[in-house]
Amino acid sequence: MSDDGRALVIVDGANVVGSVPDGWWRDRHGAAVRLRDALAPYATAGLPGVPGPVELVLVVEGAARGVASVAGVRVESAPGSGDDLIVELAAGAAPDRDRVVVTADRGLRQRVEAYGARCVGPRTVRP
Repeated sequence: MSDDGRALVIVDGANVVGSVPDGWWRDRHGAAVRLRDALAPYATAGLPGVPGPVELVLVVEGAARGVASVAGVRVESAPGSGDDLIVELAAGAAPDRDRVVVTADRGLRQRVEAYGARCVGPRTVRP
């Protein structure tokens, strides 16, 4: 992970994809690819309240595993629970680093906030 002063933005892929009922369940891998591509501009521009550039990590699980990284978006395939990997990434970052997790999952929010991360909802990265 980068520790060059950029904020670390970790996106809960399953939660963000699942926040819009657009048929994602028919092609979970394709939905993760579309999300990854939609996230790429945020790496430079940042998010509301999180100035760019940022280090952007998309965590995928299940049928979405194997999505490749692209410029600006590192994709991490969780070997098990995506939530567990997100917590691991948030906990492993330097404590003074700005860490933002994009999710609506209340349980996950509590877990990462215990490590000093802050959370924003899926609408932050989805229209």
